[in-house]
Amino acid sequence: MLGIGWALRRVIRSSEDFFLSGRSIPAWIAGLAFISANLGAQEVIGMAASGAKYGIMTSHFYWVGAMPAMVFVGLFMMPFYYGSRARSVPEYLKLRFDEKTRALNAITFAIMTIFSSGISMYALAKLFELVLGWSFHGSIVLSAVIVLIYIFLGGLTSAIYNEVLQFFLIVLGFLPLVLLGLKDVGGWSGLTAKLATVATNAGFEPGAWTHSWKYMDSPSHNPMGMEWFGLVMGLGFALSFGYWCTDFLVVQRAMAAGSMTAARRTPLIAAVPKMLMPALVILPGMLAIGLHASRGGFLPIGADGQPNYNLAIPMMLGHYLPSGLLGLGLTALMASFMSGMAGNVTAFNSVWTYDIYQTHIRPGQTDAHYLRVGHAATVFGIVASVLAAYSATRFNNILDMLQLVFSFVNGPLFATFLLGMFWRRTTSHGAFYGLLTGTITAALHYGLTLPRGAVPGIKGGFLGAVLHVYPSEMALNFWTALFAWTGCFVATLLISLLTKRTKTDDELRGLVHSLTPRQRDGDMPWYKRPVTLAVGILAVSALLNVIFW
Repeated sequence: MLGIGWALRRVIRSSEDFFLSGRSIPAWIAGLAFISANLGAQEVIGMAASGAKYGIMTSHFYWVGAMPAMVFVGLFMMPFYYGSRARSVPEYLKLRFDEKTRALNAITFAIMTIFSSGISMYALAKLFELVLGWSFHGSIVLSAVIVLIYIFLGGLTSAIYNEVLQFFLIVLGFLPLVLLGLKDVGGWSGLTAKLATVATNAGFEPGAWTHSWKYMDSPSHNPMGMEWFGLVMGLGFALSFGYWCTDFLVVQRAMAAGSMTAARRTPLIAAVPKMLMPALVILPGMLAIGLHASRGGFLPIGADGQPNYNLAIPMMLGHYLPSGLLGLGLTALMASFMSGMAGNVTAFNSVWTYDIYQTHIRPGQTDAHYLRVGHAATVFGIVASVLAAYSATRFNNILDMLQLVFSFVNGPLFATFLLGMFWRRTTSHGAFYGLLTGTITAALHYGLTLPRGAVPGIKGGFLGAVLHVYPSEMALNFWTALFAWTGCFVATLLISLLTKRTKTDDELRGLVHSLTPRQRDGDMPWYKRPVTLAVGILAVSALLNVIFW
C-alpha cells in the first residue's frame, strides 16, 4: 500500500490530480474502487456482526438496500454529477441551489466521514488486540500512520488503486473461511439446523435467522424488529438511496472516471460483485452465532450481557484458519480497514478544501496552496478519526452506529437531491431549510425514542421523555432515516412553493433532469449499454430475494 502511494506521488501535480485523479480512471478500476470504498470495516465486521445478530435479514442491505440505488445513481444521477464538472457533491448543491446549502452539507458530511473512518480504526484495533495481543491504543496509532502516509503521497489515485488491490485481498482472505466454516457445520442444511436453535432460544420461529422476508409481517416475528414497510421505506428508500446517490465517499470514485459513459457504468460494474458479498461477509457471522449456540461461549460476552457480535469475524479467523491462511485472513481484514479509512479521509480532504476552506476561508489562492491545504486536511482527518474511534466502543454492532450516522446525514439529503434534480421549482431557501428541518427531525425522533434494553444517552432517549421503544437499534435507525427524509421532503416542498426561484432555466441546464439532454447509447453494442447492465442486476437481485424468501 505504501509502495503504491510512493509510486504515484510523481503524477500528483495539481489539486485535481490529488482530489479527483485527473478524471482519468478506467471504468472497471473505478467500479472496483466504488465497491471497495464501501468495503471497509463497517462492511466486513459490521455485516458479519449483523449476520450473527439478525441472520439472513442482513442481506436486505444488499439486495434491497444497495442494488436499486446503485442502478439509479448510474442511470440517472451520474449525468448530473459528471456533466456539471462539480468536484464534490456539496459543490453540485452550490451549482443547483446556493452557497449556504453547500456549506450545510459540507459540514455534516465532513462530520460523518470522521465517524465512519473512526469506526474502521476501532475495528482494526480490536482485531489486533484479540488475535495478536497488541495494545488497542497502539494499534489505532499504527493504522492511522499507514493510511496517512499513502494518502499524503498519492491522494485519491493512491486510494483508488489500493482499494482495487484490497478488494481482491478481501475475496481471497474470506473465501477459505466461509468454505471451512460451512464444511464444519455440515453445509447450508447443517447451518440452518443450528440457527433454528438460535431462533427458538430467542423466542422466534425456527426459520427466523434463515429467511429474509417470511417473518416480516410483524416486528415481533423477526430479530431485526422490523415489518416489511419500515424496511422497504427506511432502508430500501431513505437510507440506501441517500447513501449510494449522495455520499461523496462513493460518488467521488465515479467522478474520477475517464468519460461520462465510464462514470455511468462505474456503479453498475460495482453492483455485480456487491450482490454476491453476503456470501463472504454475512455467512461468517451466521456461522459464528450458530457455533455460539451449539457449543457455548464461542463469542465473548460484552459489558451489556449480550454476545459481542463485532468479534464474530476475528473469532472465526482464529478458530478455523491455520497459521498460513490466518495470515491471509488478517491481511484481508487489514485491507478492508485501510480501505474504509482511506476512502473516508480522501472524501473529507476534498470537501474540506473545496467546499469549506476555498469557499469560506481563503478564496482566490493558487492551486499549489490548495494542494498543501489538502495535505493538511488529510492529517487533521486522521487525527479526528482517532478520537471518533473511541465512541464506537459503546456499540456491540458497529453497523448499528454507522446506520445511525447515515440516518442523520444521508436520509434528509436524498430528499433535497430528489426534488432538486427532478423539480425545477425547488428553490435555494427550500433546499437549505428543508435540509435543516430533516436533520432536526432526525434528532428529535432519536432523542424521544429508544431501542429495547438500552438506557437513555448515546443510543437515544436523551431528550428526557421516551415516547416509543423499538425492538432493536437497527429498527430505530431505519425509522429515524424515514422521519428525516419525510421532514426534509415536506419542508422543502412547502418552502419552495412560498419562495421565489433564484436560478433561471439556463443556469439549471445540466443540473435538472427536464433541462438536461438525454444520454444516447445507440452507438454502443447492446450488451455494453448501462441500461442492459441495470436490467440484469435488478433481475438477479429479485431472484436472490426469492431464493432466500
